[in-house]
Amino acid sequence: MSKDDSLWGSIRTKLIDRKQEWAKEGRLLTGQRGTPLSQRLPPGQHEVKNWPVLDLGLKPRLNADTWQLQIDGLVNAPQTLTWESFAAQPQQKFLSDIHCVTAWSRFDNHWEGVSARHLLDLVQPLPQARHVMLYSADGYTTNLRLDHFGAKDVVLAHSWEGEPLTPEHGGPVRLVVPKYYFWKSAKWLTRIEFCADDKPGYWENRGYHNEGDPWEEERYDR
Repeated sequence: MSKDDSLWGSIRTKLIDRKQEWAKEGRLLTGQRGTPLSQRLPPGQHEVKNWPVLDLGLKPRLNADTWQLQIDGLVNAPQTLTWESFAAQPQQKFLSDIHCVTAWSRFDNHWEGVSARHLLDLVQPLPQARHVMLYSADGYTTNLRLDHFGAKDVVLAHSWEGEPLTPEHGGPVRLVVPKYYFWKSAKWLTRIEFCADDKPGYWENRGYHNEGDPWEEERYDR
């Protein structure tokens, strides 16, 4: 390992440790509640115009020519989608807001990609499937309830604001789950596993809430 690699590894560890401390301290919690119908900006959030870049410190450079999405677990029709077969699926456009657990929100994001509902039709989850685990190319994982994954506004996005997703923001394909904090919207998506039992992901194992509803202020597991 080079000196630069060692230094970056140390910085990355400190960043992760800091976020775990936030969870222990309940940082940013206001104790307020709301609903998407009563207020567009969830409790404790502030609006930004840019799109901040947040990750685990690793930015995999995935090539669309070699990228694959494995979809398996409790499904009738497991799939391994290449970029070509992913692009051949019905494409839809979505408009939604982003709410990050670090207290910023960005309104009116335009996405294009494959809807999660179409993916469910494609793989046909078995009756015992109740949860979904998402896997990213950087080793990140996060969990969702199946009904949250299958909401009508959830998209496997390849484009944002009319342009291909950049590597920094999770390209070539990331999940977008608008009704939950953005750590649930896994970047650099490479596998979707359908499960009977819930399994906490990376941040859920480090003090973050299992579901992450911004209007209920479900930032941390408290």
